[in-house]
Amino acid sequence: MNTKFLELLAEKYNSEEEVVTEIINLDAILNLPKGTEHFVSDLHGEYHAFQHVLRSGSGKVKEKIRDLFTNVLSEEEINEFATLVYYPEEKIQLIKKTFDNKQDLYKWYNEIISYLIQLIKYASSKYTRSKLRKALPSQFVYIVEELLYKTDEFTNKKHYYERIVQKTISLGQADKLIIGLAHTTQRLVVDHLHVVGDIYDRGPEPDKIMDTLINYHSVDVQWGNHDVLWIGAFSGSKVCLANILRICARYDNLDIIEDVYGINLRPLLNLAEKYYGDNPAFRPKRQSDKHLSKEEELQITKIHQAIAMIQFKLEMPIIKRRPFFNMSKRLLLEQIDYDNNKITINGKTYPLENTCFATVNPKQPDQLLEEEEQVMNKLLFAVQHSEKLARHMNFLMKKGSLYLRYNGNLLIHGCIPVDDNGNMEKMVIDKKEYAGRELLDTFEHYLRHAFAHPEETDDLATDMVWYLWTGEHSSLFGKREMTTFERYFIRDKETHKERKNPYYYLREQEDICRKILKEFDLNPEHGHIINGHTPVKEIDGEDPIKANGKMVVIDGGFSKAYQSTTGIAGYTLLYNSYGMQLVAHKHFNSKEDVLKNGTDVLSVKRLVDKELERKKVLETNVGEELIQQIAMLNSLLEYRYMK
Repeated sequence: MNTKFLELLAEKYNSEEEVVTEIINLDAILNLPKGTEHFVSDLHGEYHAFQHVLRSGSGKVKEKIRDLFTNVLSEEEINEFATLVYYPEEKIQLIKKTFDNKQDLYKWYNEIISYLIQLIKYASSKYTRSKLRKALPSQFVYIVEELLYKTDEFTNKKHYYERIVQKTISLGQADKLIIGLAHTTQRLVVDHLHVVGDIYDRGPEPDKIMDTLINYHSVDVQWGNHDVLWIGAFSGSKVCLANILRICARYDNLDIIEDVYGINLRPLLNLAEKYYGDNPAFRPKRQSDKHLSKEEELQITKIHQAIAMIQFKLEMPIIKRRPFFNMSKRLLLEQIDYDNNKITINGKTYPLENTCFATVNPKQPDQLLEEEEQVMNKLLFAVQHSEKLARHMNFLMKKGSLYLRYNGNLLIHGCIPVDDNGNMEKMVIDKKEYAGRELLDTFEHYLRHAFAHPEETDDLATDMVWYLWTGEHSSLFGKREMTTFERYFIRDKETHKERKNPYYYLREQEDICRKILKEFDLNPEHGHIINGHTPVKEIDGEDPIKANGKMVVIDGGFSKAYQSTTGIAGYTLLYNSYGMQLVAHKHFNSKEDVLKNGTDVLSVKRLVDKELERKKVLETNVGEELIQQIAMLNSLLEYRYMK
């Protein structure tokens, strides 16, 4: 090992004893049970539903309460206690209103603190003391550790422990202690969180989800197609930015752009007011909890048309300068008969309706008006100078990837592009052919380059980010073409169909899933593919567990826009040392409903896979890192001895 590196390592460990102690510590950790992984996908801005899933650990919190207190608490009391752990700040205030005197309240404080200490002791049983200490509320570490590790076999410290709790209550710190213990429980129940794509778009509060993830103790993200749109816009892609604005207008979420990220939409509104009127095809989709005035709805309808037309224009130069994208059929503005309001697609002519072509030059349909160019320049500048957006996008790049190999499983949002025979589909990029894992690595290389060089707005890397959103070989899109134009302007629904990559029916086959796992150097005997992106239509009997358990699809519809077709409100997955469990979620009404009624949003848990032997840290990604650290420390010992 490099001598200079060993010298640097020696500065951290001042003595042989320190090195030996650390080796013993790390080696012991390898033999602990692996922590619980929590998988979520396709959150689509649904912050409150996500918060509940996160706080409850997809039912893991209540499961541990039930394990501990089944013979102590009734089912109603278990629900009440679980709700306290989920939402301690609000629940404490509701409970305090039920007490008539301080004596009863103090008795409840004593009881609930005791229960929480027992729960934390149980939930932390497979962690080191050091890891537990980091999870404890910092201002109460001394108090909690004393109560956690109390030993009183000779009754010498009975009054000591009682006095700790009594004094905490009398000094008015009980509420803060309970809140801290509840949050510690949430943190201990889930060791690591995986977000398998699509934090953004459709729902109203993706920014709050991002803030939660930034502050979460251990997390990774596999980018979804909607996340890549936002990364692309921040990286300088005007066509990605146009797509974001169009989707926000479509779902009445423009306040995310203007109020949350501080991007002034007045220039776009002025342009829209000048050229566009009412249009039923572009009215925003209604959000159940929002009310729009007629004037507000008309403004959004006009903005929606303005940005959609800018998007269609911006796509065309990219398609023309990148023939290997194979998207020439999407040059639709060139296939319109503007005099007769018709379009010819694949040799068939269709009438157009709800058109809004006021800014289109039929002789050069990809040409932006000078006003449109100015608007996009202003918007792009504002996007790239939004401090909050910069913080969120930097986090996505730091914690994100197109796919992840983690503890023997492959996590990917969309698909692995394959042909009808299940062979890895090939794509030529810049005169070189790529397929399978190498293709995805190449996509990620270009995306990271675009992000690192936002000033290069028309380079191949920036164009590739847009291709990830809409291209036929994109692992995030997974379809042959995106028919946005047809859905707006053509009534015939045959033109709306988007043919999926064969992956989406071949993933039902175990041999195909095994082949994909091998492509990513994973063991097909023990590995699984964890997928998001396509809502599972449980209402129609679709099974999210496919290919004899080798494939698990966890997009069940967090997004309210999908729940009528899926019949549920999302799947999540739990993977602990005993195996995998899939959890289906019912529609989440509100936090207030949970607090008032103690109702949860879980349906039956389903076993995906059971470990024959309890899995240890040794067999995980973390274990691999610890083994490497132990090897380095052994090298340091030898180096010091030779010295």
